[in-house]
Amino acid sequence: MSTESDSGHGNSPAAWTAVIIMLVAFLLGTLFFWFDLPWLVVASGVLAVLGLLTGVVLARLGYGVGGTKYAPKVHD
Repeated sequence: MSTESDSGHGNSPAAWTAVIIMLVAFLLGTLFFWFDLPWLVVASGVLAVLGLLTGVVLARLGYGVGGTKYAPKVHD
């Protein structure tokens, strides 16, 4: 059930981009941990933080929920 005040639960280009980048970072970090490559595990952690920052920047540029460049999809 959707209401007028429903914010979309982060369903925006900014949120999706941030989540995808962070999922890839955690996947790579796990893989690199498995192969005992500590410097790449750290690099994956840095990538996860960059994913979060990417989401914040995109939201401020208007791609977040309620942003000027965000058009929510209407579900019937």
